[in-house]
Amino acid sequence: MIFKRLHLGTVSYGTDTMDEIQNHIIGSYSQANSQSSGNSSSATPSRKVQSSAPKVRKTVSSRIHEAVKAIALCHNVTPVYESRAGVTGETEYAEVDQDFSDENRTYQASSPDEVALVQWTESVGLTLVNRDLTSMQLKTPGGQILTYYILQIFPFTSESKRMGIIVRDESTGEITFYMKGADVAMSSIVQYNDWLEEECGNMAREGLRTLVVAKKSLTEEQYQDFENRYNQAKLSIHDRTLKVAAVVESLEREMELLCLTGVEDQLQADVRPTLEMLRNAGIKIWMLTGDKLETATCIAKSSHLVSRTQDIHIFRPVASRGEAHLELNAFRRKHDCALVISGDSLEVCLKYYEHEFVELACQCPAVVCCRCSPTQKAHIVKLLQHHTGKRTCAIGDGGNDVSMIQAADCGIGIEGKEGKQASLAADFSITQFKHIGRLLMVHGRNSYKRSAALGQFVMHRGLIISTMQAVFSSVFYFASVPLYQGFLMVGYATIYTMFPVFSLVLDQDVKPEMALLYPELYKDLTKGRSLSFKTFLIWVLISIYQGGILMYGALLLFESEFVHVVAISFTALILTELLMVALTIRTWHWLMVVAEFFSLGCYVASLAFLNEYFGE
Repeated sequence: MIFKRLHLGTVSYGTDTMDEIQNHIIGSYSQANSQSSGNSSSATPSRKVQSSAPKVRKTVSSRIHEAVKAIALCHNVTPVYESRAGVTGETEYAEVDQDFSDENRTYQASSPDEVALVQWTESVGLTLVNRDLTSMQLKTPGGQILTYYILQIFPFTSESKRMGIIVRDESTGEITFYMKGADVAMSSIVQYNDWLEEECGNMAREGLRTLVVAKKSLTEEQYQDFENRYNQAKLSIHDRTLKVAAVVESLEREMELLCLTGVEDQLQADVRPTLEMLRNAGIKIWMLTGDKLETATCIAKSSHLVSRTQDIHIFRPVASRGEAHLELNAFRRKHDCALVISGDSLEVCLKYYEHEFVELACQCPAVVCCRCSPTQKAHIVKLLQHHTGKRTCAIGDGGNDVSMIQAADCGIGIEGKEGKQASLAADFSITQFKHIGRLLMVHGRNSYKRSAALGQFVMHRGLIISTMQAVFSSVFYFASVPLYQGFLMVGYATIYTMFPVFSLVLDQDVKPEMALLYPELYKDLTKGRSLSFKTFLIWVLISIYQGGILMYGALLLFESEFVHVVAISFTALILTELLMVALTIRTWHWLMVVAEFFSLGCYVASLAFLNEYFGE
């Protein structure tokens, strides 16, 4: 996450003009320090006179100062300092031993977006140096420490799409309510303006994540009234959540719009070739995100999920059944185009035309669903499972992806800056998106092939000896006489055949390099040809055929040696099993050779002390 743009309505600052913001911050705090040192005794009366004076147009410097201060205060970031090495481990000296220098400071937060914002305020001169449950401290460019008491904090949720904080300045006693959030949530909260919607769209088309920052100054009486109503709402027994939200919304009115921020969410390494590999493997890719439509489209293009030459159908916002019907008809007339749709339009389409929409969307080479809530993401996954009957794999890296990961047949969590929520809730945990290619193309392929071979071979091993017992009993008028007794049955299930059969887990039909180079080979796995009713019946017939031939052959060919029929048939059985394993293997591994000869050696060695079993 990298801070890229700050927009104040009349002026915009990018990465090449951040030094101007830094100069404004240095100038505003140096001017404030000189004024406070010159007339510190009359600071409070002057503030009262200023508050009663008519409002004047703010300068660019003051607007930048307020915007940066709001970004530095409205967050849930906590600075962390590591202890210096080489000190004693006594707890009472923990604070003394810590290094509070800028080089030793790291930031912890629930979202990397907020860390990027706080790191940017540090780069322009306003640094968050300390935070606890009740206060936070900022360091100005001149080294002065400003303390702000945290009166209330309203965390970010996927439903509200915003967060707020009420702080009190220790030096002036002013109470300020800061809030930041998505433009869809903040546009109705801030005062009227004519630039917010347009600039949000411009930043989104650049692929930036936008946040709207606003503030509202409160008097002591206003805050006390709010606090009383807020505490009373939190103590309610019925409809507590709704009452608390109503009290907070009463404060979220006519807020002063300070700025618009743009943060770039950089793609990890090798995202484009990985997505291309998955598409070549015949895997349909849907992108479910909470970003704006323009941002999601830009990210889809930059990651080559949607090629820049490919037609894109942007599903316009629909609010009724008639509008959804018209838009679906327009979409039906297009062929081989990517679909981009918002969460609200998706809800309307699924409500009235669920089957038609899913059928059309599944024919698209790529689908991008933006402005999706976590519940919607999980609903889309279940919808695809129900309508297509295909296996789904959900990949996410944040807490808002947990429900989607758990709803899918296979969940993959990426452990990174978004935290470990997705990683802990998933079936597989990876650290880079590019590892998905190897996870599916190589490990997924080997797992499927080996599991299919091992499962069917274990079935064959049990069915062939059962067939021999059935033939033996039928020849002797279904007498309840066991063919193999005691240690022969134990040995057949363990040391005689176990190691060769289980060595099949080392088999691979193609090398990993070839599987990654030709992802089209993965398409064959989706047809399920390695493990199906057909292969099951083939192995059943092979088992019955081999069991019958072994038993009847031993009885007919060695009729004069009937007393040794147990030894003859059992030896033929073991050799057949070892030979079948050898014929099934595609790529030999040295452990497979060891397993074959070890099992054969164990059987030959056991002939010496199990002669009473073979002699019957």
